[in-house]
Amino acid sequence: MLVQKYKDMLSGKSVIRQLSEFATARGKEIGYGNVFDYSLGNPSVPVPKEFTDTMVDFLQHKNPMELHGYSPSLGITSVREKIAASLEKRFGIPYRAEHIFMASGAAGALAHAFRLVTKPEDEILTFAPFFPEYHPYVDLTGAVLKVVPADTKDFQINFAAFEEMLSPKTMAVLINTPNNPSGAVYSAATLKKLAGVLLAKSEEYGHDIYLISDEPYREIIFDGVEAPCVSSFYDNTIMCYSFSKSLSLPGERIGYVAINPACRDAKDMIQMCGQISRGIGHNCPPSVIQLAVAEVLEKTAELSVYETNMNILYKELKALGFQCVKPGGTFYIFPKALEEDAKVFCEKALKYDLVLVPSDTFGCPGYFRMAYCIDTEKVERSLEALRKFVASEY
Repeated sequence: MLVQKYKDMLSGKSVIRQLSEFATARGKEIGYGNVFDYSLGNPSVPVPKEFTDTMVDFLQHKNPMELHGYSPSLGITSVREKIAASLEKRFGIPYRAEHIFMASGAAGALAHAFRLVTKPEDEILTFAPFFPEYHPYVDLTGAVLKVVPADTKDFQINFAAFEEMLSPKTMAVLINTPNNPSGAVYSAATLKKLAGVLLAKSEEYGHDIYLISDEPYREIIFDGVEAPCVSSFYDNTIMCYSFSKSLSLPGERIGYVAINPACRDAKDMIQMCGQISRGIGHNCPPSVIQLAVAEVLEKTAELSVYETNMNILYKELKALGFQCVKPGGTFYIFPKALEEDAKVFCEKALKYDLVLVPSDTFGCPGYFRMAYCIDTEKVERSLEALRKFVASEY
């Protein structure tokens, strides 16, 4: 007999993926260049040449068994050492290999982090707007994800609502900065206040509350925006990172968990990740990709195009009368829809071949997301469609 909960999930497929599939099908009818597909957060710039050169060199000259054999359960030791050294150099935190666990992207990192610090019926709090896949990520562990309402003024943290929702069942708080979908970057003041609340509540409840920091967009920061290191503010921080966006490697599924060395039981936690992998089959990411990213830790893809695209869209959206918080990073923008029902708004946009994602599943009704990781030329061409849509419908 099939497991009903997974069968039930078939009726709740990702809206983002459904819209991306629509855009692909529509592209077959009119040419994909004529579909202004802002649905999927798939990086649009090439990997750095240094990564490609490294891969070519490895494949030509390295021992195939080293490249294609299983890695150790925690990841390749030399790779973990290089990542730890890079983090220490950048953020001044004394990471070592024993604090790093290699994972299959940020999703794999989060899968381990949730299981490290929660058991069924424990609670994890996150902040709207949030990445919709957090629900299945958390719910299928048996823990409970609770969503703090958004502070729509600037998409920092709604601390009044947050403190009201904290309880002795809260074992972790999950943040995503820079944020998908809003593009907001949590300020030092926000992170300092968050750390203070967590310290006070940990003492009150008699147990640690862990801060799980989902950081796949850490390197996509726009000019003049400060992006503080989350782990610098709170000892019990679990960093979950992916190279998918920084190096434009989403299909390679490579990232890591980094436990703050000051975290209680830090060394045991990484060892525990290896045991968690035994239960979820989410272990040993490709050896060749681990080795290759370790050679380009100081590199990124050419990320400046995302800021260019953001500025084009932000200017046009504001001119058309949209309320919109200017993103500080990522490749997303999150304007308020021109009517209360964002689903209806986005359905109307499809008539103009504008594929926009309604915000309901992001926990912030009445908004929509645009993933502007597309060619700048296409962003510019989409503006006329956007103008026609607004003029005709509103």
